[in-house]
Amino acid sequence: MEMEYRRLGGTGLKVSVLSFGSWVTFGPQLAGNLAEECLATAYDAGVNFFDNAEAYSAGESERIMGQAIAALGWPRHSYVISTKLFWGIHDGVNMRNTLNRKYLLQAIDGSLDRFGLDFVDLVYCHRPDPETPVEETVWAMSDIVSSGKALYWGTSEWPAEALREAWDVAERHHLHKPVVEQPQYNLLWRDRVEQEYAPLYDGIGLGLTTWSPLCSGLLTGKYLDGVPEGSRATLPGYEWLRNLLTDPERNEKVRGLQAVAEALDCTLAQLAIAWCAKNPHVSTVITGASRVEQVQENLGALEVLARLTDDVLARVDALTA
Repeated sequence: MEMEYRRLGGTGLKVSVLSFGSWVTFGPQLAGNLAEECLATAYDAGVNFFDNAEAYSAGESERIMGQAIAALGWPRHSYVISTKLFWGIHDGVNMRNTLNRKYLLQAIDGSLDRFGLDFVDLVYCHRPDPETPVEETVWAMSDIVSSGKALYWGTSEWPAEALREAWDVAERHHLHKPVVEQPQYNLLWRDRVEQEYAPLYDGIGLGLTTWSPLCSGLLTGKYLDGVPEGSRATLPGYEWLRNLLTDPERNEKVRGLQAVAEALDCTLAQLAIAWCAKNPHVSTVITGASRVEQVQENLGALEVLARLTDDVLARVDALTA
């Protein structure tokens, strides 16, 4: 199945409809040759967007991805890479949970250093910061783009009104505008993408790079009978995940979706990923994997897209509403 490429919102940048992200996996579960193999499998299938963040494994994730890409020898023009800034990895009053100018301008340099790159294609404000004036953040992000250290900027998990405010500040001062948002979006988590952001798609040309299409693994079906050993819900610091994955009401919906996947002759994970990609406002669905087989299974979602007829989508809606 051939990869599909979509414009990132109103920009001219094209990203593969399925992309590869490093949250959770790079560091605790994935490094060295295995990271290279997973990246190579995705890239060879036409994936051109690779998502990362400063906070993932406290900077290790950027380092692992940068080293893997260098080892694979990919030409810089052939891929799009991102990072996200907010939580910080250095102690200090100006270096944690902030979008102030000092932090942002230093953090982008740290990310580039770990990646071993001259620039990232996308840089996101990883969460909103109520303590820093939006104007200060917008100027700093615009300056990062003007300096060539990033080509575009955006936000992740910002409320629609904050996003609109940032866009308006940039418009007023002729600055580089935020062009992309990275929200969670999946069959069990829909409101923000489908309702809250609805006015922004046409209003400001907002693009979406969505995360957690499998709802942290819940939509693979592997938690229907409890939490298996070695899954991410058993990792230290992921106790919150165990409650999500063992929730009876959610698992009841997953059982219903499993039947839909069987009827479509695909895995539940492939159905879940394809369903996200079916939304025309989604520029790319970020997938994660800790094994090459998972990368291959995720990519199989491309073939499921065409099977998602109106009837199938209505059935899915009825199950997840």
